[in-house]
Amino acid sequence: MVSAVVGGVLVLSGVVGCGGSTEGAAKPTTRNIDEIIVYNVCRDPGISDEALRAAGLDPATKSVFTDPPTGVSSFRACRWHPLDDRFGPMNYVVYVYSTSHTLQELRAKESATVLGETTVNGRPGLISKERGNPDGCYVDFNAEQGMFQVSVGWLSEYKSRAGDTCEIAARHAGLLEPSLPK
Repeated sequence: MVSAVVGGVLVLSGVVGCGGSTEGAAKPTTRNIDEIIVYNVCRDPGISDEALRAAGLDPATKSVFTDPPTGVSSFRACRWHPLDDRFGPMNYVVYVYSTSHTLQELRAKESATVLGETTVNGRPGLISKERGNPDGCYVDFNAEQGMFQVSVGWLSEYKSRAGDTCEIAARHAGLLEPSLPK
């Protein structure tokens, strides 16, 4: 069960809280994603080999999914294979996305299905799937730049689809989160 994973991954039923009051009219904040340089999970500084191993991922299997060499990019992402079978059969791959997009934008994304709210080590987040990929699962959590996404999908060379991709993604997200900027 996803809610039992990651020291406090808590699935909620869409409860949003507000507190206190402020005077004056609220002013929307504008973000220009064309000016945000997102943290590079793939290279310097990237996610260290030690952090990857601690999260059950094999640093030697890194594959760059999208990582423009310089400048602004709304996404940077790499993927790794599991180091061992601590989360079940090694029939999956883990993607880590660093993005300037936000949880609010994810909620509005037409191709995404939000399954519920969560927290990852205290950071607000969502559990989601992309339409057209019913087997994969994303654990998305807040960051100053926008958000990080940890996704798990099945490897095609394995016939077995044993395990819950959302639960596996939540476990990896909880272990990787301390190595990612707030």
